Amino acid sequence: MKAITRFAPSPTGYIHIGNVRSAIYPYLVARQTGGKMILRIEDTDRERYVEGATELIEDTLRWLGLDWDEGPIVGGPSEPYFQSERREIYLKWVQKLLDSGRAYADPTPPEKIDEYRRKCNEEKVPFLYRNFRPENPPKWEPGIPIRFKAEPKEYSWHDAVMGDMHTGPEVLDDIILIKRDGYPTYNFAHIVDDAEMGVTHVMRGVEYLSSTPNYLALYEAFGLERPILISLPHILAPQGNKKLGKRDGAKSVTEYRDDGVLPEAMLNYLACLGWNDGTEQEIYTKDELIKSFSIDRIQNSGARYDETKLLWLNGQWIRRIFDEQGARALYDRTVNFWPEVAASYSEEYRVKVLSIIYDRLKTMSDLKTMTEYFFVDPDIDINMLVENKFLKKLSEAEIEELLKMSINELSEPKEWNPESLQEKLNDLLAKTGRKPAELFSLIRIAISFAPFSPALNLTMDVLGRETTLARLNAVARSI
Repeated sequence: MKAITRFAPSPTGYIHIGNVRSAIYPYLVARQTGGKMILRIEDTDRERYVEGATELIEDTLRWLGLDWDEGPIVGGPSEPYFQSERREIYLKWVQKLLDSGRAYADPTPPEKIDEYRRKCNEEKVPFLYRNFRPENPPKWEPGIPIRFKAEPKEYSWHDAVMGDMHTGPEVLDDIILIKRDGYPTYNFAHIVDDAEMGVTHVMRGVEYLSSTPNYLALYEAFGLERPILISLPHILAPQGNKKLGKRDGAKSVTEYRDDGVLPEAMLNYLACLGWNDGTEQEIYTKDELIKSFSIDRIQNSGARYDETKLLWLNGQWIRRIFDEQGARALYDRTVNFWPEVAASYSEEYRVKVLSIIYDRLKTMSDLKTMTEYFFVDPDIDINMLVENKFLKKLSEAEIEELLKMSINELSEPKEWNPESLQEKLNDLLAKTGRKPAELFSLIRIAISFAPFSPALNLTMDVLGRETTLARLNAVARSI
């Protein structure tokens, strides 16, 4: 069947990891079956509404390559796609329940409801509002909440991830459908919207599983066919003991993007967080995910969030883009990540730097700290030389002598390219009788004063003869 899925976030702030996974799976199912995915903005909680959050949601989906077939911007036959603009639709549906006696206006003040709740707590019995529903509810008028009139019974259903489920009548209650402010609750609005939009697969967090009997009761009251229900287990904190939260170190998707995580890596990581196709494959393109994804391979327990794995994947994608699409394609992704001093250098030079440093990057933001010495002379730190594990046995006089020999030898070659430089470095090893770790570490630190750098001959080639020798001379004079 051609699946019609939906991603229905609330515009209440930044879009986090869990939100995005709840968009990825519906997208994959829709694309795999030749169906469509709907983007719907559930903005009826006006107290939590955040200006600009909708645009952030849209921008994040576009960044990940998750295009939607209906929804804001693109439109569609079920417009509008903002719940705040669909209130007349909800009133028509709720009127059906009022007319059939399955809903009622409830003028009970909040203080009275709190009193009922306290009474149940004191008597140590579950609070169910249906036990306190008004005997003679008034005719509904705007400003009065509308509640569903539950008919307690047992419900059984199949969840595509959690399996066969069953509950007794004790979980059914008179849930609110329309709030005092005239906006619908999530419990009601999503039932109406899914029905109007023809949604066949409802994917949402497992936290909604306990509310499912009330949703089933609404389907039944409206005479609607149940969609395929799919509960997605929580993404867990790294310790695996609770649901992932911002306090656990997980950043918003926007923060990861700003830190230089590629969309391919983020999509790859989140799709596989709680799902696998039964193989050892770890790197997936979007097309491969669409081909391989299946609902029955979603695990029914929480998956631990592991930022280290995300960054590893990101490094893999950086290398893959370079290897398959070339240095220029990868460079186009780096525009906002170079150190400020790089701005005065040509694109050609920056591409050369990227070409020898890319395989050490975990994120694009690493460029700021890993490439600065290619654009500005580093501060000379003699301690870094003498405390290096390969050089600490050498005296300052020995270090100075090795630097002078290196300057003399490296001043000779007419050609300055990786091959000739490697040949000259090998000659230096023979003449000095030093180990590669000693000689090469000395030269590497003297020209970069960085903890790590690419292959020495490649670094010297990009820096050029003049800069390389100038830096070696400056260090030799400082000993």
